[in-house]
Amino acid sequence: MESKLTSAGRKEPAAIIHIVRFKLKPGADPTKVQEAIAQLHKMGREIDSVRSYCVGQDVGGDYNMSASFSFDDMAGYAEYLHSPIHRKVDEIGLPLLDDMISFDITSDDDPEIADQISEMHRARYAGDEELVKLVGSLKSYTGSGFER
Repeated sequence: MESKLTSAGRKEPAAIIHIVRFKLKPGADPTKVQEAIAQLHKMGREIDSVRSYCVGQDVGGDYNMSASFSFDDMAGYAEYLHSPIHRKVDEIGLPLLDDMISFDITSDDDPEIADQISEMHRARYAGDEELVKLVGSLKSYTGSGFER
């Protein structure tokens, strides 16, 4: 499949789509949940490299919510990953979660891209001890570059 239907209804090629699924803790503060959702939308609107995004309920699984962000290339993904807006989402949202899974879909046929994505995530964790603690406090996390 060469194209993705964007939230604006247009079909455009997307080199990388980053998807995150969230399972809230029972009794998570609804005000904080709304704050985290607002921050996810802010990432989609304000990080220049985000081509399109979707934040909403996760349908058909054990997760409450999901978010997806698409990028033209690895440089755009890196801009998103290292954005202060993204780090703010981590601070607000991760304490509200029991479980999280993140993964990427790419149309890039470079056989090294999976390793490049994992290394980009590993470098982010290596430079942020507090982030490692936040992710490590989840009951379960599956995603690139994180080791318990």
